[in-house]
Amino acid sequence: MKVASNEKNNSGAAAKNCCEGTDKGRQTTFELARFLCHVAYHLPDDVKNRIVEMAGRETNEASKKTYLCMLENLRLAHELSRPLCQDTGIPTFYVKAGADWPHLGILKGVIEEASAEAFALAPLRPNAVDPFTNKNTGNNAGPCSPYIDWEIVPGDEAEITVYLAGGGCSLPGFAAVLTPGEGIEKAKQLIIDKILEKGVNACPPLIIGVGIGASADVAAKLSKKALLRLVGSSSQGGAAELEKELFEALNRLGIGPGGIGGTESVLGVNVIAGVRHPATFAVALSTGCWGTRRGTVRLDRDLNMTFPDHKEFS
Repeated sequence: MKVASNEKNNSGAAAKNCCEGTDKGRQTTFELARFLCHVAYHLPDDVKNRIVEMAGRETNEASKKTYLCMLENLRLAHELSRPLCQDTGIPTFYVKAGADWPHLGILKGVIEEASAEAFALAPLRPNAVDPFTNKNTGNNAGPCSPYIDWEIVPGDEAEITVYLAGGGCSLPGFAAVLTPGEGIEKAKQLIIDKILEKGVNACPPLIIGVGIGASADVAAKLSKKALLRLVGSSSQGGAAELEKELFEALNRLGIGPGGIGGTESVLGVNVIAGVRHPATFAVALSTGCWGTRRGTVRLDRDLNMTFPDHKEFS
């Protein structure tokens, strides 16, 4: 992967307090920063393959040309080492850390430093705005930015998934708490109506993430995590049935690539369902654009790194 010409000048900036004196830690920080740049420039393998498939199936002439523009955009982003969309969002990290992984104490600092390094290297667009003063921090840093979601799991390895979502991806999102009597049928209607109303704002074709849980916050978190699942993967049981129903219904809307009409409107539908309370039925929707930029890095106990959904990265 090519990076900006100031790579060498910035590489030393990775040696911050949390990893000071640890060559492996400094190298991990810089490699994570390089990977963030790569994620900004390239779609994950599953999303890119799905776009190519959909382009081959499209019958609407205007939509065919739109797909060709998307593919040309991907080619140029790769060749020029530039973000494939100017809106690189606020970096969000989903961490699964093994309880026996020995580097948990430094990981927050590594992620924050890597995010700052990538801001300069990629470059990433400054998107962190104070909600009260409306002033941009100018460097993507601020309260809850970068945002890190933590999960402790068994084992001695760690997995970090970064997600760069433009602002439009959040516009169709919602979380609602329904009565049990309204239940799944009302949830389906809300999702379809919201995509019909605002799906075009999220740069279709879309990845649809749906979360079901006991409360609005749980459902919202699950819906966002559903976007991290591979396109084409499937849940089990009732969640799988809901995925199929929504996939078919949303494609029938005919939104098409860029919202100009077409054969298909969604890349995929992913549902994560938790239990609900007997008195409530919480549902949430999150959406990912056609240029869904996410990437996963796995680290063993010696900080060796692998990149399962960006196999060309090295």
